[in-house]
Amino acid sequence: MLDPKFIRQNPDVVKQAIANKGEKADVDGFLAADEKRREIISTVEKLKAERNTVTAEIAKLKKGGQNADEMIAKMRAVGDEIANYDKKLQEVEAEINNLLLWMPNMPHSSVPVGKTDADNVEVKKWGEIKTFDFKPRSHWEIGEMIGGLDIKHGATVSGSGFYFLTGPGARLERALINFMLDLHTLKHGYTEVMVPYIVGPNAMRGTGQIPKLAEDMYHIEKEDLYLIPTAEVSLTNMFAEEILQPDSLPKKICAFSPCFRREAGSYGKENRGIVRVHQFHKVEMVKIVEPDSSYDELEKLVGNAEAVLQALGLPYRVRILCTGDLSFAAAKCYDLELYAPGMDAWLEVSSCSNFEDFQARRMNLRYRTEKGGKTAFPHTLNGSGLALPRTMAGILENYQTKSGEVIIPEPLRPYMGGLEVLKG
Repeated sequence: MLDPKFIRQNPDVVKQAIANKGEKADVDGFLAADEKRREIISTVEKLKAERNTVTAEIAKLKKGGQNADEMIAKMRAVGDEIANYDKKLQEVEAEINNLLLWMPNMPHSSVPVGKTDADNVEVKKWGEIKTFDFKPRSHWEIGEMIGGLDIKHGATVSGSGFYFLTGPGARLERALINFMLDLHTLKHGYTEVMVPYIVGPNAMRGTGQIPKLAEDMYHIEKEDLYLIPTAEVSLTNMFAEEILQPDSLPKKICAFSPCFRREAGSYGKENRGIVRVHQFHKVEMVKIVEPDSSYDELEKLVGNAEAVLQALGLPYRVRILCTGDLSFAAAKCYDLELYAPGMDAWLEVSSCSNFEDFQARRMNLRYRTEKGGKTAFPHTLNGSGLALPRTMAGILENYQTKSGEVIIPEPLRPYMGGLEVLKG
């Protein structure tokens, strides 16, 4: 959520930022409602001052044994008027809150202005694109050959966008999960958390999934609960409505979880294999930090995600997302994309974002700047470390052999009982 004071003082800057993001939000409507709110508050304060004066006059009349009925009637009328304005104030504050919920975060000044994926800026490339003496197969082909991927029965059981991992495929993903969690907790200093996979609407609002992205979420209407689209929602909301002490920051937490997304706005995009699905696994990293350090922490977060790809020997690139490709809640985001030779495509496996105080304001998460001092909103960050389906796709396609086997990357072998090759 944006700071109302900032919007009030910089309406044109906010409007331009919204336009650069390709979003729609009613800044003028907010300013009108905000002015109305301040007018109501001013009027109520005057009425309360009048009521205090009348109350004092009534006390004097009664003390002198005089009739105070007229004054009492006047006081009641003023009280009724105050109650009426209080109701109007509640209504306008609800309108303001709704308008704020639809306003996207401001892009950081370092974010390139652009409209689409084509305007994203590559800042790094790592690893060699592998060459093969045969035509590399897609991950869905090689996955079926080794008996590790079953898309057909996933569709039979649950519909398009679901799949089974079987035998070596299931074991490989389990190894990846354990490897990633161990890397982030033992080497990168994160605390592992097991999170709820179903959350309430306040949590979804807090991290910015609703109302903007409601159509992409799986909603359980009877209980008004949501299946999480990422562990970010549960992890960040652990501290909603709390005031953190200064010595508790930065917080670095991570979690493995299933993720559920309807992908309602993704029609026509790549849907073969396991690149774009409705249920998948992911290891997520979240940081809660003091504002002055948040952009340094963002670079470290990107490094934590890169470490997974480097350890696995998967070639990748890092791109800064332009304003038009930036998410609703993010101020700045780096995408990490591995190269999949079978598809001849770059696949996003991690988005590392700084939300500044946008999420903290929405969930009323604060911290004390010093012991016994004032409170402020911290900055929140999150990044995938990594998303499993596309990482799996990258391994299957980069480590395949001509005979249809898959060589297991060395860091994963201890998690697979020393196994070196997957074969049907």
